[in-house]
Amino acid sequence: MTVTGEMATAPAVPRRPGLLAWVAALAVLVALWLAAGRLTWLVAWPDGWIVPLRYWISDAMHWLVRDATFGLFTFKEFTRAIAWVLNLPLQACLVLLSRGFEVPLGAATLAVPPLSWLGVLGAMTFASWRVGGRRLALLVGLCFGYLVVFGQWNSAMVTLSSILVAVPLGIVGGALLGIAGYRNREVERAMTPILDLMQTVPVFAYLIPVLFLFGFGPVSAMIATIVYALPPMVRITILALRAVPAEVVEFGRMAGCTERQMLWKVLLPSARYGLMVGVNQVIMLSLNMVIIASMIGAGGLGHDVLAALRRLAIGAGLEAGVAITVLAISLDRLGQAIASRGATPVHVLRARGFVARHGTLIGILGILAGAYLLAFLVPALRHYPDALTVNTGPFFDKLVEWVNVHLFTYLDAVKSSLLIYVLIPFKRFLVGLPWPGVALLLAVAGWRIGGPRLAALVAALAVFVAVTGNWEKAMISAYLCGISVVVAMLIGLPVGILAAGSERIHRIAQNTVDTLQTLPSFVYLIPVVMLFQVGDFSAMIAIVAYAVAPAVRYTDHGIRGVPGEIVEAARMAGCRRGQLLWKVQIPLALPEIMLGVNQTIMMALSMLVISALVGTRDLGQEVYIALTRADTGHGLVAGLCVACIAIVADRLIGAWAARRREELGMEQRA
Repeated sequence: MTVTGEMATAPAVPRRPGLLAWVAALAVLVALWLAAGRLTWLVAWPDGWIVPLRYWISDAMHWLVRDATFGLFTFKEFTRAIAWVLNLPLQACLVLLSRGFEVPLGAATLAVPPLSWLGVLGAMTFASWRVGGRRLALLVGLCFGYLVVFGQWNSAMVTLSSILVAVPLGIVGGALLGIAGYRNREVERAMTPILDLMQTVPVFAYLIPVLFLFGFGPVSAMIATIVYALPPMVRITILALRAVPAEVVEFGRMAGCTERQMLWKVLLPSARYGLMVGVNQVIMLSLNMVIIASMIGAGGLGHDVLAALRRLAIGAGLEAGVAITVLAISLDRLGQAIASRGATPVHVLRARGFVARHGTLIGILGILAGAYLLAFLVPALRHYPDALTVNTGPFFDKLVEWVNVHLFTYLDAVKSSLLIYVLIPFKRFLVGLPWPGVALLLAVAGWRIGGPRLAALVAALAVFVAVTGNWEKAMISAYLCGISVVVAMLIGLPVGILAAGSERIHRIAQNTVDTLQTLPSFVYLIPVVMLFQVGDFSAMIAIVAYAVAPAVRYTDHGIRGVPGEIVEAARMAGCRRGQLLWKVQIPLALPEIMLGVNQTIMMALSMLVISALVGTRDLGQEVYIALTRADTGHGLVAGLCVACIAIVADRLIGAWAARRREELGMEQRA
């Protein structure tokens, strides 16, 4: 769940003035829509009126790179020095896991190989067994075994090297910022809008300034990954520290703890479980970033997926995408096991011997060293034999070919019907809406839901999109996102309702949703393009597949969260099963379901930018074009417009959900 800023709710506005405001706003919208034929500036902001924000940003970026100086160093030299420092641990990890190194011996050289695949697999399995038992060890062993057997090991180790550097930096940086926000409300309020933008601006948009400042290569990709994965850690750290029980904090004060001791000895240990949620978020977001980061120089599995997408090699792309998924699953489950294991009291640790205290570390080092020495005697343990690898690429390629040959007529009929009768009419309707009328309608919605501050915010964001010259592209984005969210909810709501009523369906749905959320977003594009070619319909299918997970999860969670006493009272009142669902459970779960809609919108907008690769003509395409041209201003402004759409949806839905909970007398659940 994406954590957003605080949303204050205003007292309810009387119904009759609100109804009159809605009628007036709709009347103005219709009048402006009818007048748009003569006053074209209502739907297409004139070029001469556009605020040249993109050029101001581009000029500022060029000044930073070319002319800015700080003491004895230019800004470019400073950023490249940071890149050089970060490259040291990255190269160390690559040497250990991927490529090894060479030692000069006079006229000859001695090639020292990287760690054996058997050693890494055995060490990860042993560590999983120590912290999570046999089931976790089996899962992690199978995941890393997949990487070996399917020929993905070397690429996976390149990706893992980047993750091993980026994740700790993201965790530490996010935790430090979260601690600062916890201690000082002013710091938190200053960070909130920045974090909102970091979570809503498309990743492609800030790849461009990272590329400018740090150059092309794996270090730039790693920095972009850190920036992308850091915001959830900041927010979750603040929430976790504030969730520490007051009696624990009071006990620390009574024991005479200093501020530093209170933080390190009381607050952080007590908030460990909450903080591990942030750690898992950083890991998952970092792995979700590996494909996008490959556009600016990252290698590994992300590069393999992107290369497969470019040549439409569905089998190779799916194998590499599944490799990212199994890597994410293994690291996520291992992190959860470490968090749930609990900390051993200090006096117990001191009573144990050195081996007992550090048994896991000694075991890991022993397995790595033993397998490494054995690999010199058995070459197959150094590099897994190519003859034993499994390749499913040809199977999937033939499967897609068979579908295209035998089912193309039916698939094309469905695609054409939806395009002609649903997608294109809705697109034309939204593109033809006048921006002042839409801004007014959003302002009325904000006023009715959250008061004048929310009304001013959403209206200002709509006007910003218009004055930067991106209104038409924003409406195309809203059309694609809106259609996709509706379809995702039509799929997710029934599945979530069924999952809430059956433990078996719940387990199946949860496992399916977890898998969908760990698959890299680019993976969805490969089969869709192969089956439906490029265009809006293909983008919609990919967005729906990527964004349906929150609809299922929040519907299931919301219905299951309805208090049992209320359900029992409804049954005693004679409610049948259908009445219980539609008149009790769904109304009470609606705030939670709407938060699921919010998350579905956020994920749809995130996927919208990636779907620009399949031929859409929206803001995502503008961001992607800016990336290919290294146009910082163009990319950031288009990305900010996407963020405006996301923030409007987030603030309106979040404020409505909070207000509805207050009306129902329910405590807000995270």
